[in-house]
Amino acid sequence: MIGKLTGFLDSKNPPQVIIDCHGVGYEVQVPMSTFYNLPELGTKISLLTHFVVREDAQILYGFASATEREAFRELIKISGIGPRTALAVLSGMSVSELAQAITLQELGRLIKVPGIGKKTAERLLLELKGKLGPDIGAVASVTSGAQSDILQALLALGYSEKEAASALKALPPDVGVSDGIKLALKSLAR
Repeated sequence: MIGKLTGFLDSKNPPQVIIDCHGVGYEVQVPMSTFYNLPELGTKISLLTHFVVREDAQILYGFASATEREAFRELIKISGIGPRTALAVLSGMSVSELAQAITLQELGRLIKVPGIGKKTAERLLLELKGKLGPDIGAVASVTSGAQSDILQALLALGYSEKEAASALKALPPDVGVSDGIKLALKSLAR
């Protein structure tokens, strides 16, 4: 219903901000990643929003980027994960860190987020696999075009994203594509 708010930042009280849009102040709950990047009070800002209607409340959640909002929406689709928990996850790690933790199946990284226990983290790993978009998965940790090509080659050869990403970590950063593929295959053969 309300997809975006543009107005002046009226107040900041973590995790809530108030945005004044032509004399109407909207209370918006934001993850800490968005909160830390907010400008000073009185500055014009724009936030993408997600509107939640419950029996006892109507709550706006705001995000600085579309990927952050999309990750929030994927999180709240999971049984047992409500908006507050989703906000805690996005406050505890960036979307790219979350996508990397899901891709590499790193339970320990998710458990470090306040409010996320072992069972919830396992559910997140299972239900979010492959859902955070191809541009933010294992490819997010790839820094060069050569490493991206090596990753694609390993995936085409039938290796999982987790295996391919771990093989990439072992490679020197300035390796060429053909040498990188050879080295990655040697490390995967062990």
